Amino acid sequence: MAQIATLDLPDADATQHLGESFADLVTAGDVLMLEGPIGAGKTHFARSLIQARLARLDRHEDVPSPTFTLVQIYDAEPEIWHADLYRLTHPDEVVELGLEAAFETAICLIEWPDRLAGLAPATALTLRFEQSRDGAARRVTLSGGPEWALRLARIGGA
Repeated sequence: MAQIATLDLPDADATQHLGESFADLVTAGDVLMLEGPIGAGKTHFARSLIQARLARLDRHEDVPSPTFTLVQIYDAEPEIWHADLYRLTHPDEVVELGLEAAFETAICLIEWPDRLAGLAPATALTLRFEQSRDGAARRVTLSGGPEWALRLARIGGA
């Protein structure tokens, strides 16, 4: 997995715009691994992507963080799985959640992907979020295979 780009996100609106841009890019079987500390923008990015995809279906719904439910599934075409694996203690729990099957057919947004261990798909795109000292700005580093570099060129900046 190679680093593809680093993007500066000066505020929450820029993070939202990035999520909305990805909504036009992702398709069934895409897995986005969202890394970074608490408060770095992972959930804000995921929420923006999901809301943009649902808006295409003329649906507007609350998109809560899956911190306590572990997985939120959204009825879209294709289905969207938003997982927060922070509370998992063993990769076997990923299998119990059904994520492996979702990796094949859904759009999957995975927060705390380190909990996947060896179950992470080789074709996933990793977005590593970092927060500035004052908390206002963020930076995201995108890493993935060559197919992601080609696709990301479509949204600009990558």
